[in-house]
Amino acid sequence: MTGRDRLKNNERGRTMSETDTIERPSERAKVESWRLHVLIEAGYPLPLAERVAVSECDLHQAVALVRQGCEPTVAAEILL
Repeated sequence: MTGRDRLKNNERGRTMSETDTIERPSERAKVESWRLHVLIEAGYPLPLAERVAVSECDLHQAVALVRQGCEPTVAAEILL
């Protein structure tokens, strides 16, 4: 029995209005996601990148510090 047959026999089809609402990420969430990506690419470990990404830190400074040889943990201490 295929999935299509089970749907026909066991349950009625659902329309989009009957499913949970699909939430779109807010602009802030999009920016934080992008910042997180940039920080990880620069060498920040994930937990630290998450903290910096959601902060008001200057992203360019955060990346520049690491590129200039500063350890990510020290850079985060300076910026946070």
